Amino acid sequence: MGVFDNAKDAAEATGKKIGEWADDTKERISDKVDEVQADAEVKKAEGDVRKAEAERDATEAKNEYKEKLRD
Repeated sequence: MGVFDNAKDAAEATGKKIGEWADDTKERISDKVDEVQADAEVKKAEGDVRKAEAERDATEAKNEYKEKLRD
């Protein structure tokens, strides 16, 4: 029985280690996905800011042009 118990303990320990490795890998992948999504949101927000700034500049230019026509 000693050899069987030792083999059983080794198998359980190996199974536990594999389970922990799988959980860690799953968590790392999840963390990376979260990071990529956050980066994408930042890039989208930066693009929105650039678009808003361009619209603002275009409106200012239009208003300046109209003001010059009034003079």
